[in-house]
Amino acid sequence: MRILTVLIFLALAFPAKAQTTYDIIIRNGKIIDGSGNNWYYSDVAIKDGKIVSISRNINQPAKKIIDAKGLIIAPGFIDVHTHLEGDEDKDPEAKSFIYDGVTTCVTGNCGSSHVDIGKYLHWVDSLKTSINIATLVGHNDVREAVMGKANRDATPQELEQMKLLVEKAMKDGAVGLSTGLIYTPGVYSKTPEITELAKVAAKFNGLYATHMRDEGDSIEGAVNEALTIGREAKIPVEISHYKISGQQNWGKSKITVPLIDAARKEGLEVTIDQYPYRASSTTIGQLIPDEVLADGQDSVKARLQNPLTKKYVVNYMLERLKKRKLKHFAYVVVAYHSADTTYNGKSVEEINLMKGRKHKAKYEAETVIDIMINGGASAVFHGMSEDDIKRIMKYPFNMFASDATIRVLGRGMPHPRGYGTNARVLSKYVREEKVISLEEAIRRMTSLPALKFHLKDRGLIKEGMTADIVVFDEVQVKDLSTFDKPHAYSTGFHYVIVNGVLTVDNEKHTGARAGKALYRTN
Repeated sequence: MRILTVLIFLALAFPAKAQTTYDIIIRNGKIIDGSGNNWYYSDVAIKDGKIVSISRNINQPAKKIIDAKGLIIAPGFIDVHTHLEGDEDKDPEAKSFIYDGVTTCVTGNCGSSHVDIGKYLHWVDSLKTSINIATLVGHNDVREAVMGKANRDATPQELEQMKLLVEKAMKDGAVGLSTGLIYTPGVYSKTPEITELAKVAAKFNGLYATHMRDEGDSIEGAVNEALTIGREAKIPVEISHYKISGQQNWGKSKITVPLIDAARKEGLEVTIDQYPYRASSTTIGQLIPDEVLADGQDSVKARLQNPLTKKYVVNYMLERLKKRKLKHFAYVVVAYHSADTTYNGKSVEEINLMKGRKHKAKYEAETVIDIMINGGASAVFHGMSEDDIKRIMKYPFNMFASDATIRVLGRGMPHPRGYGTNARVLSKYVREEKVISLEEAIRRMTSLPALKFHLKDRGLIKEGMTADIVVFDEVQVKDLSTFDKPHAYSTGFHYVIVNGVLTVDNEKHTGARAGKALYRTN
């Protein structure tokens, strides 16, 4: 009796520790943790936005149980090359990214960003998107803020002004500096100007991300310029959408990939990113000589309406077409032209015929000029080789990135990369063609970009990390977006968790908007 009394006393005095109730437990899945290591079976428990337990048979209660039997559990994908700026509020749920497994985007690429980064990141937090957003500060917009779209070198005073803007942006949380050296006004800048600005970003542990001056005929020189800036500014380098453009240049990846590898062996921290498609997308203005595009739309329009300038532009375009070994501008397809939406999805060759003009390249060039006079257009440019894509893809310091903004269903005829980049890698290049392994693909989508862009506590399935997680079917995952029918979400991503909040449940967006603005960390 005395023993029983003692036991009752001890039970009352020292009650059993209450079981932890988790927010989410993911059970029975194959974990690919983002490190590049082989998969393993385990459960994952999430609480207060963090991964708190990874173990076999987690039996504690949870508010939500996800049965991941037959599915892959991976870190949320990080898209390091996006163009969200200005489109975030069109679809704050960011479904085109979320349904492709993306939980974090890095925007501000190709030299284009908000100049006031602090204000931008604060607005992102107030908007509440479904994805996390980090940003670079764009050289083009910094330059334009100081000296407009002038086609000249910056004065010493103007350069100092630009450096101050970059410094403020880095202090406010930018992850680095970006350039777009085929776009105005960045195209008018020289290497020393960019190097000086990159030195500012380097002081704050940022990186230098570049859309190079050329991705075709002069690509070796463009790569070397990016590497030179990295060396002189002592800054990590990220070369955006690494590709080989133009039929005349196919095979050059045999030269350009070793350039990156050699730089890494000498000690320069350089990486690249890639979208897995044979077509690029940018403004149709890239068909026009750089000097004609200076000083804004009114100036561009006036120049193109001048008969002598028009003749010069046509001849320039015809010479470039000849270099591509093509007879028509069929490789250029209008994605979105606000002045006449009937052009959307049609090639320049087709639009020229629609206008009743002769089926000759000269008149197709004039059609492009007309489009530019009426405000320009976004376009898709077909002109890459599958062999180059695969050769670049095999390089281990290459990440996957969409080079896209948030897509709005039904708007224009955009490049399918904005819907299906990751699903395409996982289905076409991993599952079907076995170009790289599944574990390696996941590493390129997760831990590699997290490390490069200093995105703290993301990119791995690991206890203590932020719970950005995707659960997908490696057999069924597929990109459905095509060039002919681009507006289609990827399939196979059954569950997506952002900052511990279930955002996709059984392939349906829950409406959750738990994304955050991500600030640079040292």
